[in-house]
This record gives sequence, C-alpha cells and structure tokens, in this order.
Amino acid sequence: MQKKTELILNTDGSIFHLNLMPEDISEKIIIAGDPGRVDMLASMLKEVRVRKENREFRTVTGTYDNGEITIISSGIGTDNIDILINELDALANIDLNTGLVREEPVSLTFVRLGTSGGLREDITPGSVVVAETAVGFDGLLHFYEGYDWILDTDLTDVLTMHLEWPDTLSYPYAVNANRELMQLFSNEGYKKGATISAPGFYAPQGRKLRLETFDHEINEKLAEFEFRGKMICNYEMESSAIYGLSALLGHRALTICLVIGNRVTGEFVQDYKPMMKDLALKVLKTI
Repeated sequence: MQKKTELILNTDGSIFHLNLMPEDISEKIIIAGDPGRVDMLASMLKEVRVRKENREFRTVTGTYDNGEITIISSGIGTDNIDILINELDALANIDLNTGLVREEPVSLTFVRLGTSGGLREDITPGSVVVAETAVGFDGLLHFYEGYDWILDTDLTDVLTMHLEWPDTLSYPYAVNANRELMQLFSNEGYKKGATISAPGFYAPQGRKLRLETFDHEINEKLAEFEFRGKMICNYEMESSAIYGLSALLGHRALTICLVIGNRVTGEFVQDYKPMMKDLALKVLKTI
C-alpha cells in the first residue's frame, strides 16, 4: 500500500498534478512542452473524448485514423518531466484505489514533439532532429536507483573529458532512444544524433545576458564533438528525463524536434508554427 504522501490523489480520485484518471489516457502519448501546441494537435483529431487541464499540464485524448492518442503538455524542464512520466506511469500501472502495482505492466509510447536550437552549422532553422541519444546535463536520473544498465557511459566519459567538465556540476548521463520508434521515422530524412538536455535556457545553454557563463566556449566544444560517428545536434530541456525514466519504467520514448534557431550562425525562425504543424501531422500519421 502506497503512503498517501507518495501517491497523491485529488478529492475526485485523479492523480495529483495531471488531474487525470486512468481511463483518460491512451497507450500512445505525444508530449509537447507548450500547452498551445496541444490545441494545435487536438484540431487534427477526428474525435476528442477527454479535455482536462491543471497548471501547465493540458491533456487531450481522441482518435486519429481510428487509433486513439493522448496529447499532453509538459511545460519546460526535466523537473516537469519527472512529474509527467511518473504520473502517467502510475495511471497505467498502479491501482489508484489500493496503491498496488499491476502484475502485468503496460508499456506506454512517448513521442516528444518540441523545438530546439541547432549546435552545428548544418543544423539549420527548419531542420528536424530525431534524438538518437539524449545527454542530460540536469542530474535528474541520479536520484533514481538502478539506472546504470540504461546509460551510454562511454559517450559521457569521452564527452566530459572533451568539455573539461567541472566537479561542481552534475555528471552528465546519456540514454538512447527506443530503437523501434527510431525505425518508424528512419525514412523521413530527418537528422539524427545526440541532443543535449540542459537544466536551464540561458547560461546552461551558453547564453549570456547580464551574467557570465562558466565556459564561454562550451557551444563550440559541443559542435566539435564526435564519438563513434555520433555528433551533437541540438539543445533542448526535456529529453534526458523522458528517455531515462521511460527506460527504467519499461516504456518507449523518442524525441523529435524542430530546430527554430542556430546557435552557431545566429539564425532564428520567428514564425515557426506552420513548420511545426506540418511536423505534427507527420508524427500523428506515423505513430
């Protein structure tokens, strides 16, 4: 039996942050950072049976091409992803009335549809990057037991040496995407590589406004990095937690990001929503 402070429910029996019941979600889930993107995706569905919202978590469940899909916003950052993935897993795999874990666990499919900044000149605004590997600068996964078997430690060991990573920062971790989901999108011509999940938008991604960054050359170093034929493509702020928690819990996860800015050239697409709509339609058709 779970303690009430471990598995927190609302007065109507829904899970605490997401405000959802088990029957509100499907096994295929698209994650969008922006709640507004949920509405855009929902407009493409044939029929919607669930619309719920609490804080930054907006949820729609409906049908597309006779298959059911859930679309949910996460907000920004791996701390929000920690809430999102754990609570979605609880909806699928824990009896909310008794707190008991189900004997036959359900494996959910998560596809994050997001925006990101390109870290190499060839990752131009308008490009689409599929995150073959998510490298977390955030440290979230270190709070969970048993993650060693899911990590690509060779990659992070070489990367930390390349970056001369300081001991004052959390040690990076790398988790690979689900191979089956990668294969689904293999014919789209999207760019593939490693994605950096940063714990912030400004200094953690090498941006300077009034405060200096700890390493003025970190973006150049990331752009130069290559290991086993794999290069680092882009920055975002969620995928490491999605990949890490999904692997630990037995779910499938993949991130697909539209690049709206290039950190090398300084190019930025102000009106990227039409491109995001086209990408969203491809994702819906594929999964």
